[in-house]
Amino acid sequence: MEILGLDIGGSGIKGAIVETENGRLVSERLRLATPKPALPGAVAKTVEELVRRLNWQGNIGCSFPMVVVDGKCKTAGNMMDDWVNVQVDELFETACPNTKFHLGNDADLAGLAEMQLGVGNGLKGKVIMVTIGTGLGTGVFYNHILIPNIEMGRVLYENGEPIEFFASGLTRKKDNLELKEWAGRFDYFLTHLKRVMSPDHFIIGGGLSKKYKKFSSYLSVDVPLWVAHFENDAGIIGAALYAESQLNISD
Repeated sequence: MEILGLDIGGSGIKGAIVETENGRLVSERLRLATPKPALPGAVAKTVEELVRRLNWQGNIGCSFPMVVVDGKCKTAGNMMDDWVNVQVDELFETACPNTKFHLGNDADLAGLAEMQLGVGNGLKGKVIMVTIGTGLGTGVFYNHILIPNIEMGRVLYENGEPIEFFASGLTRKKDNLELKEWAGRFDYFLTHLKRVMSPDHFIIGGGLSKKYKKFSSYLSVDVPLWVAHFENDAGIIGAALYAESQLNISD
């Protein structure tokens, strides 16, 4: 089955048509900048432009950087407070006629791609997908079953701010950190995750996963680490897989 997958992030909105059987992108991969400020109406307009450029109608899977329950945004995450309690699926469907949106948390859906078709396919027990980007996303799976909307990047750090403000990819850029220094912060985060979640495996995804070989030697956490097979496309692919799963439920 072919389904359009969208991955909405704090800096970019990406999308491509995905063959859900194998996760292959069967269209060009488009990326548009996330509007600043990222207000709901502005983001919906950008989503409409991307959907139109890909000439798509029908079902759309959408990876979203916040807690999502039944298509409604429940937290602001790293975007605007204006999103809280917005029925995002209806907002996007109004902007994009002849579509049906299926929304999930971004790290959850990136993890879905890896657990179903990527490096997580054969992993058992508790697996945590960690996405390194504007924030630190976490998707938690137990024996391949997703436990949705667990945002460990929002755990408070010692200064009272979310730990993702200390160790995300965006923080590395903002604070102009050398990769070794940033990796020490990320290792602190993984070590804390090990203490409170007791995972059997970590899967590392998001934009900085492409540099994993350059910073892996600075990580000390004693939990097996895997690099996402789909790298930064995992959100797009997982979104399409999620939409397909929702269609199967409705059938």
